[in-house]
Amino acid sequence: MFSKRDADARRAAAIGFTLDRDDGASGTGVAWCKRQRVWSPADYERTRTLGEGTFGAVVEARHRATGQAVAVKEIRQPAPASANAGAVADPADEALREAELLAACRGHPSLVGLHAVAFNRGTGEVALVMECVGPNLHDVLYDGRHRGGRPFPETDMRRIMRQLLGGAQHMHARRIMHRDIKPGNILVAGASGEPISVKICDFGLAASIANQPPYERAGTRRYMAPEMLLGKKDYDAMVDMWSLGCVMAELLLGKPLFDGDEDKDVVLRIISVLGTPGPRTWPDFKSLPLAGMVPMPTVRQRNRLRKFFPKERLSADGYDVLKRLLSCNANKRPSATAALRSPWFSQDVDSKASVSSAAIAVKIVG
Repeated sequence: MFSKRDADARRAAAIGFTLDRDDGASGTGVAWCKRQRVWSPADYERTRTLGEGTFGAVVEARHRATGQAVAVKEIRQPAPASANAGAVADPADEALREAELLAACRGHPSLVGLHAVAFNRGTGEVALVMECVGPNLHDVLYDGRHRGGRPFPETDMRRIMRQLLGGAQHMHARRIMHRDIKPGNILVAGASGEPISVKICDFGLAASIANQPPYERAGTRRYMAPEMLLGKKDYDAMVDMWSLGCVMAELLLGKPLFDGDEDKDVVLRIISVLGTPGPRTWPDFKSLPLAGMVPMPTVRQRNRLRKFFPKERLSADGYDVLKRLLSCNANKRPSATAALRSPWFSQDVDSKASVSSAAIAVKIVG
């Protein structure tokens, strides 16, 4: 009879097999860790902490055998739940689930790559070994060492969105929705003077659309699609397209477009910018579970999105992409494939959109 730890070890081995198989088929894998996809904690040495959260920590580490720099996501055991709290997810299960989703999406340059799984056979703890990239887009936008809150120019924005939509297209083709796309979960790679390159990371809240709804609420409030904020349980990958619209708007404004301390605050902000829900703009609004809890404005609001993004900041083609991504009617949002067909992306401007304009210097190390 297999124990839980034995079962986890088998899952880790299966993930490693998937990584080797896919790398071999594509010819784009990392040779330094081929057939070495399941590590122990002794295989790497932590060098610095990159970020911490309720989940645990992401650390930069050095692979002892090769000296290769990697990013390791170590998921900690959650605090004991109170008597009234629901079941607490097992951290090893959560790490392996995320690793399986990352492995399924492997091979796209705009999605962070999974190199290996670190499995502690003594404790049963699991960590994810990923490529080490650079700072996240939130820090690049707001940190005084980088842009200090200065919005990105349209040329850089177009390059960033082309990559993010390409990553979303790859995920969605594999029936995976990320559910937490935001600047903090987008990494920036490249050296000073090189074209800006971004990668979507942190699949901790991702879910497979192959699993039938209902789906739980997931993500960060200010980037959360309105149907999710209002309690819809059978949403789909269009929630990611809304989040991408929020990211695009924030990078162009230098601040979040839909901010608020509570769900209703964000919904009211959405209405104040995009207009009062109506049968043409948001036909499903009244049928959403929590719609009745939103205090509607007494005066009908019109869509004023263009006022935030005048033509001197965003061209007509760029605005068309943003407007469609930020459609309250999920059925009107474009898929990533459809968005990439926009005339905005037909212009060959990538060579002009460089990290130098973002005023960042990033060392690519993994």
